Formats: sequence, C-alpha cells, structure tokens
Amino acid sequence: MTLMKKAGLATVIAAAMLANVAIAKVSADEAKKLGITGTELTPLGAVRAGNADGSIPAWTGGITQPPAGYKVGMHHPDPFAADKPVFTITAKNYKDYGDKLSVGQKAMFEKYPDWRMIVYPTRRSASNPQRTYEMTMKNALTGELVGEGDGVTKVAEGIPFPILDKDPAKAGMEAIWNHKLKYKGVSARRWSDQAPVTASGKYVMVRIKEEILGLYYRQGATLAEINNILIYFYQEVVSPPRLAGQVLLVHETLNSEIGQRQAWVYNPGQRRVRRAPNIAYDNPGTAADNLRTTDMTDMFNGSLDRFDWKLVDKREMYVPYNSYKAHSDKSKVEDMIKPGFIDPDYLRYELHRVYVVEATLKPGKRHINPRRTFYIDEDSWQILTTDHYDSKLEIWRYSEAPSVNYYEVPVFWSTLEDHHDLKSGRYIAVGLDNQEEMYDFSFQTTPAMFSPQSLRQRGIQ
Repeated sequence: MTLMKKAGLATVIAAAMLANVAIAKVSADEAKKLGITGTELTPLGAVRAGNADGSIPAWTGGITQPPAGYKVGMHHPDPFAADKPVFTITAKNYKDYGDKLSVGQKAMFEKYPDWRMIVYPTRRSASNPQRTYEMTMKNALTGELVGEGDGVTKVAEGIPFPILDKDPAKAGMEAIWNHKLKYKGVSARRWSDQAPVTASGKYVMVRIKEEILGLYYRQGATLAEINNILIYFYQEVVSPPRLAGQVLLVHETLNSEIGQRQAWVYNPGQRRVRRAPNIAYDNPGTAADNLRTTDMTDMFNGSLDRFDWKLVDKREMYVPYNSYKAHSDKSKVEDMIKPGFIDPDYLRYELHRVYVVEATLKPGKRHINPRRTFYIDEDSWQILTTDHYDSKLEIWRYSEAPSVNYYEVPVFWSTLEDHHDLKSGRYIAVGLDNQEEMYDFSFQTTPAMFSPQSLRQRGIQ
C-alpha cells in the first residue's frame, strides 16, 4: 500500500503492461487521473475537488476510522450527529430548488404537502477498502462491456469502469454496472425487514433474513474461477405466519451471454424446490404487495437487456445521504413510518454530484416501467434515487436509498429503501433493521450453501 501511495497509478500501469494486459478504452494518461491521494479523480472516479461555492467539499478519503466507542455488531453511530440543518425544502418552496431535485422528488412535494427534505452540510463520507481502490484502478485499464451491456469482462474485485466511456450509451451501461459491482463485502448476513404501508399508514411487518456471497470480491479471484457468478443470494421470509418459510435462492451472473440468472424457490406448503425463471425484471418482489418489482431490489439489479441506457447528465442534487438516524437502533420503526412516507425527521439530505442515467424500454420488449431515471452517487456508485414512469410516460413511482458508511468494511451502502407509489399513496420501506441484529460482514459461508440441493433442507429448518 505504501508503494501505491508513493507511485500512484504508474505502478499499476507498468504492471499491466508487463503482464501483457491490453489497455482498453481508457488510456494510460486518463487513468493517471485516478489515485488514492493528490490526483484529479478519486480511486473510484469521482471528482476529488469540491464545487465552486464550497457547498460540496473536496473528498479526503471518506470515513477511514469509526467514531469513538464503536464496536463491530453495533448499529453504526452517527459521526455527524452535531451537524445542524442548513435549510428545509418543503411543498411551499421546492420550486426554488428545482434544478437540484428529481422529477420524483417534485412529485412527492405535489402529492404530500407535509413531506419535506431537511438539508444538512455535505459530508463526503464514502470509502472502500484499499484493495478495492487498487483493483478499481487496474480495472480502468482493462474493463470492457460484453455485447450490448450483457456483462463485463477483464475486471476483478473492484469497480469495473471508474472512468466512463465518452459514448453516452456505453457510459450509461457502465454506470449501472458500477452500481451492480460496488463492493459489499465478500459475504454478509442481514435482516431486510419490510413494511408495505397503506395510504392510511397501516402495515404488517415482513421479517426477511438474507445471506449473500460475492465471489467476485474475493481476493485473487478471476472471472473464470468464479464460474460467471457475481453473487449468490439466499432469502427466507420468517414472518408473518402466512408467508413464513418461503425461501428464494438466486445465482446472479456477470455475463448473461454465457449464462443467465438462475433462481429457485422453496414453498413450505408444497415442501418442494422449483425453478423460478420469473424472479427477474418487473415481476413482483418478495412479499412486497406489488409495491416493488424484482429488479428494484438494491435500487436496480439483474439484466440490462430490456432497456436502452444513456448517461444524460452529471449534476448537483439533494439526495439522501449519511442517514444514520434512520439506521439507529434508538429509532423505533413504529415512529418512523407515517402515512405516505418515512417521517422526514429521521432522514438527512445533502448536496452531492450524481450521474443521471436514463433507461428507456427497447422496441419489442416489455416492462411495467418503460422509462426510468437513476441518480448515482459519484463517490460510491450507489444509486440514491430513481424515478419510475408508467406506460403513458408519467411519473408513477419514486424510490430512494438512505445510505450510511458501514465502518467495519468499509463501504457506503443503503440502510433503507423506500419505494413510493405516487398514484395510490402507498409505499414500501425495505431494510427496517432498527430492532434487529446488525449486518454481519464476518459471516462465513460457501457456494455449497447456495446450491438448489441445500434449499429444501434450509427451508425446513
């Protein structure tokens, strides 16, 4: 690591050339802009400098040390608890900030007069392990899209495309792949409880246990060695009783030209495992009461093949960020959930630079959302908000992902997702783990635990 800091990316470039690695779309001169310190761009490709008026500060490494008193296993304490709000955006004044709001956010103000965005000082807290930085800078020289965005190749462990292509169509796909491949730890176990909330504010909590194994992130792993699997994903519904025992298993792939996503479900009533090719695209998400689609999990997942993608902008926006109060075990879910939206007092918005990616349905393809707009954080590649449109190309749903830095990894990732149906007034809040055990990034597992053969046994337990 000392060598990396001293030599910067030059060492990486030399190593790639010695290994006879072909330099792809990013030249050596462009790649030199990336670096851990003192370069134009951060290791993941964000602009290191702040903005002109200082409302966005420079990135200085993000959070590299947890707050005093933090121990692994705790809900992550707020390092910015002393920050005071700068101002509040409301239904009465939101038009004054229109150039920094999404269509979905404006629609929320129109739909809900009491919704508000409490804006705090911008804290560029996103950080990743040093290994992720090193591998991302290597990927910048070699990473390539497969086909028409069907996959990625010549990459390992890190973000595949820290410097986006100059072609807006390729850049749009690359930005989404960066989100999909952002570091999440090699393996994790977590609770992802969700509340489908009626327009009047009523809900029945659905408790969901999840396990993840991402061999792509394992040190030294190659695409060939991981058998084209990006992530193994196991999900079990624990309650309520009428849904308990449902189990989902997904093998998410890196290159759909080689192999498509595979999925299986275990039904406790039938006590059998069956293939589930419909666990994809716009089919309903698990126990979501039709308030989110399968590909809205983690804001977007799965194949890109039904849409044309385009990077249309990079701009400053008010987005959910450093949402430690919504993450806290001192915050009660019953207090957070209100009719129409999460209580704004538990949320925090900041001004950040985001990539704006438009997805439009390809001719002859089908999806309930023929158009979507994704707003992706430049520092982490986390999708922070999404606007979803209906068949008439009118705004239908607004999604956001309040996120925090998980210090023990470290990684900047969502602590919550809330998906709002602007027509019905209903919404679903996902990731309500306030009274659950915290993410366990030390969880150890193997691919064998994610085999279809193991699914029935795990479902019975």
